[in-house]
Amino acid sequence: MQIKNILVIGSGAMGSQIGMVAALAGFSTTVQDIAAESLAAARDQLAERMDNSVAKGRLGRADADAALARLRFTTSLEEGAAESDLVIEAATERLDVKRAIFAALDVAAPVHAILATNSSTLGSSKVAGATSRPGKVCNMHFFNPALVMKCVEVVRHPGTSQDTVDTVMELARQLGKAPVLINQEIPGFVANRLMGAIRDEALRLYADGFASFEDIDTAAKTALGHPMGPFELMDLVGLDVSYLIRQATHAETGDPADLPHPALAALYEHGHYGRKTGKGWYEYGRSATVAK
Repeated sequence: MQIKNILVIGSGAMGSQIGMVAALAGFSTTVQDIAAESLAAARDQLAERMDNSVAKGRLGRADADAALARLRFTTSLEEGAAESDLVIEAATERLDVKRAIFAALDVAAPVHAILATNSSTLGSSKVAGATSRPGKVCNMHFFNPALVMKCVEVVRHPGTSQDTVDTVMELARQLGKAPVLINQEIPGFVANRLMGAIRDEALRLYADGFASFEDIDTAAKTALGHPMGPFELMDLVGLDVSYLIRQATHAETGDPADLPHPALAALYEHGHYGRKTGKGWYEYGRSATVAK
C-alpha cells in the first residue's frame, strides 16, 4: 500500500511534531485537534522550529517552506480523515477518548486507510474493536521529541494484518526513523519498559535517601552515558504523562507495583508537570534549580 496523505490526531507536543516529521518527509499531512487555539499554537511553534533549523544550517529555507506548505491544520476530524491513507492518533492517554476517536475515524476515513495509535501504554487491541477494520489497526509509537528521536515502535495486536505491519514499518523508514517491530502487546512495550526499570530504581534510590535526584541524574549521564538523567527525562516528557501512563499500566495489570511512585504522585497532585509548567523535579527559568 502506498501512503500519500497522513492525518495526525492531536496537536500537542507529540502530535504536532509527528505531523512535522511527515511533512518534512514529503507527505501531505493534516494535524487535527478539537481546540483551535491548540492548533494555532502548534502552527506557530513548528514555524519557529523550522526557522531555528534553517538558522543553524540543519535545513535549507526552501525545504523548510515546502514542508510547512505540506502541513494543514483543522478542527474537523471528518475533513482531515476524508482522503487519509494513514491516521496516527496522538490524543490523551485515555481509553474512552481513544475508542471514540477510532470509532469516528472508522466512519470518516477511506476503507483502505490504516488507523494507528501513538499510545505508549495501550495496545491497539483496545481500540481495534471500535472499528470494522481491526486488521488495519496497530500501534505506531514515536518518542519525544519526535523530530529528533529515531525509534518508532510498531506493535501488532493479534488481528493486525501482515500488510499493515509491512506498510507501517516501511512508512517509518520513509520518515527517517528506525522502526522496531513488537510482535505481542505488553504494557509499556520495549523502550519504556527498559526506561521504566531505570526510572523506578532511581525513584527508590531517591525516596530511600541514598542520593539526591540531581546526583542520580549525574550518575546516569557520566557513568552510563545517558544524554539525560531519569529525573530530567521525566520533566521533559511531562510528569503528568508519566503519572497517567503508570495509572494506565496499573489498570491493565492490577499490580500495585505499577501505580505511580508517591514522590511522582505528589508532584502531579500539586500541578508540577515539569518543563511544561516551569517546575517538576527541577525549576525552569533562567537556570534549573531544585524544585521545593
